Amino acid sequence: MQLPCYAFPWSAVGNNAGNITTAFSATNILGRFWVPFISNNNTSSAADQGNTTAPPVVLQQQPNATNSEVTVLAAKPAAKPTGAERLPPNIVVSETDLHLRRLWGNPREDTPVRKYLLTLTVGYSEKANVNATVHKFSDDFDVMLFHYDGCTTEWDADFEWSKEAIHVSARKQAKWWYAKRFLHPSVVAPYDYVFLWDEDLNVDFFDADEYVRLVRKHGLEISQPGLDITRGKKTYDVTIRRNGSEVHRNTVGGPGNCTDVHQRPCSGFVEVMAPVFSREAWACAWHMVQNDLIHGWGLDHNFWRCVEEPEEQIGVVDAQYVAHRAVPTLGRQGNPETGGGGKVRARAWREFSDFRARMINAERAAQREAAASLAALHHLTPPPPPPPGSK
Repeated sequence: MQLPCYAFPWSAVGNNAGNITTAFSATNILGRFWVPFISNNNTSSAADQGNTTAPPVVLQQQPNATNSEVTVLAAKPAAKPTGAERLPPNIVVSETDLHLRRLWGNPREDTPVRKYLLTLTVGYSEKANVNATVHKFSDDFDVMLFHYDGCTTEWDADFEWSKEAIHVSARKQAKWWYAKRFLHPSVVAPYDYVFLWDEDLNVDFFDADEYVRLVRKHGLEISQPGLDITRGKKTYDVTIRRNGSEVHRNTVGGPGNCTDVHQRPCSGFVEVMAPVFSREAWACAWHMVQNDLIHGWGLDHNFWRCVEEPEEQIGVVDAQYVAHRAVPTLGRQGNPETGGGGKVRARAWREFSDFRARMINAERAAQREAAASLAALHHLTPPPPPPPGSK
């Protein structure tokens, strides 16, 4: 379970206070290291619960070693999370879940937290399709509904399963607005997979348990079901279901569609419509969701940043497929006086452009910072001594 970080080769030195200071030890090209991401769950022991973050990995490049030869020196003890500094370590619980518990009885006898989480952003007008979707998910799933139309108690009157679901109501909001506020990685940490689905998917040929089995079998960290375009719509060729296949990871589109099969959205790509994240991938993706860009357009072009090998760990599950009905229910939540659905879609396109600009600027800033650090270190580092016998 790993998340990416970008770093130059560096060495670590412990000072008298036991702290770690770092300095670059070489001026070669930018290297890509992968550091462990450790997530506690509700079965952790009391002693483990005090360790709320993964200890940093400390690397040192030895003199005269190749760039790939590094040594693990030490792991600095993990600090308690902000706000918990005054608490004894063994009482700190840094994670939670969305599983309902009883108001009575022994807490240890409550039903265990379920393995997976299904979230749906819904309006009451789509209740029949949402009901059909929920019935495709077994008792291994907790269900969470995000209501953009203010209707919540109405669901309990129609569906028995609704009484065991988690309901969040905030009018006229989009899926990624809810996800940023209610699906923090520490909240969904107990779940192996998180489904962030739209409400307008036809699931006649879908089984959630079989889907999870295939995702595990093929090692997919981010995935989506294939799209049946005979009964629904598609935006990208790569998401179209392939007959006779379990999983595919790239498109076979020709020139003008995917000139480079190794680039998004031609490989290592799923849409924002029905993504499924592993616990580790979502811990990364959540941080990429922008607080003010609620439609999430453009996120799918950058999901690849949250896995180690995008063309292997991101894919479309063909054997368990859905049809995207593309019902513009959220667009109807727009203000009729100001243009209604047209204005909603215009904002989504604006957010797509804004997010792309932010990502480009963030990458350029990181490159400038890395270049400045290298230049400063090169200026401070004395030249190596001449070899013996040289003049």
